[in-house]
Amino acid sequence: MRYWLIKSEPEAYSWSDFQRDCITSWDGVRNYQARNNLRAMSVGDRALFYHSGSERAVVGIAEVVQTAYQDPTTNDPSWVCVDVRPLQQFKKPVRLKTIKATPQLVRIGLLKQPRLSVVSLSEEEFKTLCELGESCSDSNNS
Repeated sequence: MRYWLIKSEPEAYSWSDFQRDCITSWDGVRNYQARNNLRAMSVGDRALFYHSGSERAVVGIAEVVQTAYQDPTTNDPSWVCVDVRPLQQFKKPVRLKTIKATPQLVRIGLLKQPRLSVVSLSEEEFKTLCELGESCSDSNNS
């Protein structure tokens, strides 16, 4: 299993929208590195859902349920998307300032490449963020 962080502005697509939809395609990605991360995702991988923009916080855990396929928002076959479903909302959102202040997260891709919308995480980074969010990373509840 691999771990990821996927970002969305809550005004465009929030965790609440995600829970309502049950499954969504993570589409519209137009950065080559983020696209390559989408291509590397496997069914069962975990992704932390990050509200960017004004909120700047990790708010929940998602699961990849469909590997990369042609992004329906473009006719260009080089762009892909994956399908994800919500697993668990964090009890406590993990704010960017907390991430920056946590020694185990000094190398996290979110800080190194803050504009990247799909970032890989190490297992330790994933677990640390789940602990900070007071959530069990192995939960299968949505």
